[in-house]
Amino acid sequence: MKCLSVSQPYADLIMNEKKTMELRTWNTGFRGEFLVHAPLKVKKEACKRLGIDETRLRTGVIIGKVELYDVKVYTSLGELKSDYKKHLASEEFFHHKYGFLLRNPKELRVPIPYKGSLGFFETRLHTQITDNDIRSELFDEEYRYQWIGKH
Repeated sequence: MKCLSVSQPYADLIMNEKKTMELRTWNTGFRGEFLVHAPLKVKKEACKRLGIDETRLRTGVIIGKVELYDVKVYTSLGELKSDYKKHLASEEFFHHKYGFLLRNPKELRVPIPYKGSLGFFETRLHTQITDNDIRSELFDEEYRYQWIGKH
């Protein structure tokens, strides 16, 4: 399944439906569900600006999936600024020209440790993760944590 690394705190904001647009410098023809990966690096200034405790953020893991349903192309800075409540980006991102429109986030209860990559990348996970797959994978992960903790 496709995956996209999104820096924290933005990855969590997507999962909490507070961020419905992901800004990028590149466009994509891809539409559909993809996994959201939170890389190790946290945007500390964004955490301060948005009032988020950076110590509570999950990093180095896949935290859920979301649907990309369209891409908005920005032709002016004013247009980009008018969509601030959708992307929550600071001025350092105002050179980004494409806004990936997101909906239907589904958060994993147990994040899956994973190394990210640039752009959309294919994961070693199931080719198509369904809600049933997520539940069984979560059960397996929780079972492993319990077993490891007792040995």
